[in-house]
Amino acid sequence: EVLVAESGGGSVQAGGSLRLSCATSGFTYVDDWSVAWFRQAPGKEREGISCISRPDGRTYLADSVQGRFAISTDNAKRTVYLQMNSLKPEDTAVYYCAAATKPTYYTTARDGYDLWGQGTQVTVSS
Repeated sequence: EVLVAESGGGSVQAGGSLRLSCATSGFTYVDDWSVAWFRQAPGKEREGISCISRPDGRTYLADSVQGRFAISTDNAKRTVYLQMNSLKPEDTAVYYCAAATKPTYYTTARDGYDLWGQGTQVTVSS
């Protein structure tokens, strides 16, 4: 069974931290493989905020989260993490993990990904 599943969301106060996890299984990683994090706030478009790519582990962080968020991967566990520090109320959104079963490298374009998780809510209060 193909699985892309997020966990770790929750409610925190501004300045707090959360770590999201994205567990993947049931499909073969291609050589140029990426996993990305997207988020969607109420009334807004879904935006890509981070990705990590094989084979070189190259990472991307959007300007809005640069310096506060970090993406990493445990290849043995096929899990990707998004460490979120110094959270702001504007970070409140549903966070989605997306993976690709086709060659995809260093992109947060939605059409680069064909497997999506159900999302996890992150709420940051002021």
